[in-house]
Amino acid sequence: MKISISHKDKNRILRDALVLSGIAANVLLGFIMSSLKLPLYLDTTGTIYVTLIAGPFFGILTAVVTNTVSMLFNPTNMYFSVINALIAIHTSVFSRKHSFRKVKDVFGYILMLAMISGILSVIIRRFIGMDTQGSVVDNAAIEFAAATGFPYLPAAMMLDVLVNVFDKGISLGLAVLVIRILPDDISTRIANSIVKQRVMTEEEENRIYRWKADSKGSVRWRESSKLLLTSFVLVIAMAWIGLTLYFNSAKNDRIEAASDACRFAAEIVDPDMIDTYMMEGENTPGYLETKEMLYKIRNNSLGVDYLYLIKVEQDGCYVIFDLDTETEYGYDIGTKLPFKDEFLPYKDAILAGEEIAPIESKSDEGWLLTIGYPLKNSAGKLVCYIICDVSLEYMADYMIDFIIRILLIMAGLFILIIAFELWTTSIYTTYPLGAMTSCVEDFAEAGDDQVSLDNNVRRIRSLNIHTGDEIEALYRTICDLTLNQAEQMRSIRHLSESTMQMQDGLIITMADMVESRDSDTGAHVQKTAAYVKIIVEGLKRKGYYAEKITPKFISDVVRSAPLHDVGKINISDKILNKPGKLTEEEYEIMKTHTTAGKEIIEKAISTVKGGSYLKEARNMAAYHHERWDGNGYPEGLHGEVIPLSARIMAVADVFDALASPRVYKPAYPLDKAIEIIQEGAGTQFDAKCVEVFIESLSEVKVILKKYDRM
Repeated sequence: MKISISHKDKNRILRDALVLSGIAANVLLGFIMSSLKLPLYLDTTGTIYVTLIAGPFFGILTAVVTNTVSMLFNPTNMYFSVINALIAIHTSVFSRKHSFRKVKDVFGYILMLAMISGILSVIIRRFIGMDTQGSVVDNAAIEFAAATGFPYLPAAMMLDVLVNVFDKGISLGLAVLVIRILPDDISTRIANSIVKQRVMTEEEENRIYRWKADSKGSVRWRESSKLLLTSFVLVIAMAWIGLTLYFNSAKNDRIEAASDACRFAAEIVDPDMIDTYMMEGENTPGYLETKEMLYKIRNNSLGVDYLYLIKVEQDGCYVIFDLDTETEYGYDIGTKLPFKDEFLPYKDAILAGEEIAPIESKSDEGWLLTIGYPLKNSAGKLVCYIICDVSLEYMADYMIDFIIRILLIMAGLFILIIAFELWTTSIYTTYPLGAMTSCVEDFAEAGDDQVSLDNNVRRIRSLNIHTGDEIEALYRTICDLTLNQAEQMRSIRHLSESTMQMQDGLIITMADMVESRDSDTGAHVQKTAAYVKIIVEGLKRKGYYAEKITPKFISDVVRSAPLHDVGKINISDKILNKPGKLTEEEYEIMKTHTTAGKEIIEKAISTVKGGSYLKEARNMAAYHHERWDGNGYPEGLHGEVIPLSARIMAVADVFDALASPRVYKPAYPLDKAIEIIQEGAGTQFDAKCVEVFIESLSEVKVILKKYDRM
């Protein structure tokens, strides 16, 4: 039976194989260097190339597992996992911001790795009390310090950094060699095995990073911080509880051992000989033999550092036996010692020969726990106390050393845990959320642009998020929402286009009604509308009145241009079609077509809600006979006070009147009509409107030709 493996499974196998190869490379190279006793390590080679190919989490995983496995031939390697993990982090950060193609950047990268490794390794060795005597670096540091008087620790750090420059340089070279040998698409294939969606392009990822930068907080870091804090508190609490239990247990064990030592001593010391020992001293028969037995008892009792016998009197304590230690001699027999401050509260009980609880004290001799056992003679009288002192300082030092070692081991694991949390949060939360947010923002910015909306719908659906949780459910909802909205916008656009067509039809109908009464306008509304379009597009192209000329303004002006003479509906046929020159009275009546047109369109605006495009129709109808110099009608407006749409229509209207035949005159030649328009620039017309009209003569000729003028 043939088993098929999906591309994603193949990529996942490739990723796991890469990590295993990185661990194997680190362990093998580290073992070889350790066996040859060379001052190099090369145990970060795999960490570097895994990080560069698969990302920081797998680099840190490679680092921590490497140091764990390396304990098989070097038990102290686990303490240095934090260094290897920091190398993976720095490699990841460096690769995002710099290139390995620049010599300066490469040297800076190697130097930083050398400083991380060199300085931290010396500090860690110092903390754990690692014996480095005999190593090349340590011997060189000792000789350098002796020859120059330079402190040993900084000298060791500098030499270690120097050695690591070569070590990390070689490691980087080997890592780059491995990367060049591997297929070019390996990073993409591994990325495909990790993320729960389509892999984003570099441009898309940059947009996500910018979006994250604009955010006040980050889910990724918030969740990781919570995990870190929780883990840290949990580890500290467990370590503290464990160490406290250990300390109390060890303390009780030592109290029991000291108590046993006191009882054993009581069995070998003859209480009836105490006074004789005090009077005759060490020469008393049996004194030295007894002292020898006391040595054996002390040396075989767990944690007992001092064992001595004292005779307690009201004025102080007199030494009977005081055993020597490795670092100091005991007091001679008969030596008087004062009561220690810690024992004063128990003085009466001691003089009465009572057993007392263990007493803790801190002095020049250290942190001690004292066990006292009363020794009585055959008559039941107290003759002396057998004292055993247990050092608690050693236990405290051991616990501090233990804590440091635990923290060093946990540091690498903590970094791995944080990296894992960041990795999982990225692929399951922030990466898909960022991708969705970027797409939705583009969708929102598309507005009513149907092409952009459709493209963004396809882009959102192409993300193919499959996290299998609420994020995927949200993604499916967004896909449906954006698709429905795009379809609704398409329906609205179709309805809007139908409405606009109906409105345009009404406009043309109204214009035709006026034109049909004027015997010689000759497609006037069509030609003026075409000229208006030429002028307004020319103004936009030249950048004139940029704040005014928007796509909506252009649409409104061109669509409503045919209504500029709608007011002529109120002018009688006698005046409108008079073959000769109008009288002064008739001219005044003719001029009223501007105000009449304004009133007609204002009524339409008040009737048709949302017909904002008619506002420009009103402006053109009312003011297309105003002049730039203020000598026009009906209100004598001047300059830019005249609405822009009316200034545009003025040029189009006059040019068509000049270039077209009328009952009272023939058509002017094109050159003459253009000359008259140019002469009116700055007086009758807006000079900018004239400028763009003249520059578009080729388009004007097309319009004239279309309507059989040329």
